[in-house]
Amino acid sequence: MHRRQMLALAGASLLAAPAVAQGQWQPDRPIRIVVPFPAGGATDVWARLVAEPMAEMLRVPVVIENRSGAASIIGSELVAKSPPDGHTLLFTITPLVQAPIVLNQHPYDVARDFTPIGQMGTTTLIFMCRSEFPVRTLPEFIAFARRQAAAGRGLNLGSWAAGSTAHVFGLAFNNQLNLGMTHVAYRGEAPMLAAYLAREVDCGINSLTTMREHIASGRVRPLAALGDARAGGMPEVPTFIEQGVEIGRGWSGFAGLLGPAGLPPAVHARLAEVFRLTMERPALRQRLIQLDTDPVWLGPEEFGRAILRVRDKWIELTRGMDLQLG
Repeated sequence: MHRRQMLALAGASLLAAPAVAQGQWQPDRPIRIVVPFPAGGATDVWARLVAEPMAEMLRVPVVIENRSGAASIIGSELVAKSPPDGHTLLFTITPLVQAPIVLNQHPYDVARDFTPIGQMGTTTLIFMCRSEFPVRTLPEFIAFARRQAAAGRGLNLGSWAAGSTAHVFGLAFNNQLNLGMTHVAYRGEAPMLAAYLAREVDCGINSLTTMREHIASGRVRPLAALGDARAGGMPEVPTFIEQGVEIGRGWSGFAGLLGPAGLPPAVHARLAEVFRLTMERPALRQRLIQLDTDPVWLGPEEFGRAILRVRDKWIELTRGMDLQLG
């Protein structure tokens, strides 16, 4: 299991932090934000961006701890079972609710065992393939994949985790169009990216946050956006739906911050306030946009409802596909 820690802010910066208002909760030791994926992927990048301003306002270091495994379940379970004192938090994305459903592993109940603090935003996911393939459009890729399968050289379809958005929608694409691809799951976007660059993965759905540099360098080729709208940072790439493939209609994921259930009201209120103020910083919002992330902040109650909507949509989707890996 990979573990990497980083102090988001230290020494001199903390001395310059804003004063704490009377009656506000104040942490008495460093805060740990668990990211349930390896370092280097989009979730890790986002968590590190919000850690520094949070540390400044809370006047303690904020430590990012990567706890990957079981499609994010290991890190998520760690936080669910941590003391509800505000010193252990979770920064995560939709596999929080997806993985337990698809893998049939339920060490936590998302509605019972977590306290939503706030949503950071959303990002459009893009289906991509290796750039040396003789394809420029999604229809050309479909024809190419079928030829490869017929010749006994079926393509490898990568995803950042079993049970993830990339896995299930990639599999739906493969199955609906009889492409004969083989799914290969990795333990996060960073390991999947390494496999892409090593030519072990032929195609897959990924975030622009992780892949834009490699699109620009010509290593991978974007072919279709997932969801109802094109990516704001790459509007030239049409959606699956625009190209006649019914994949991802109505889909939208989330990225945000949670704590274990039972956070005392004063602790919860302070963390939610700090996260909101973090998301209001123009420099942070601009950086997120540069990373092809739409900074859509939601408060605790709205974020909690959004998580449950994703959970219910995922149950409906995977049941319709008769997909369960566990």
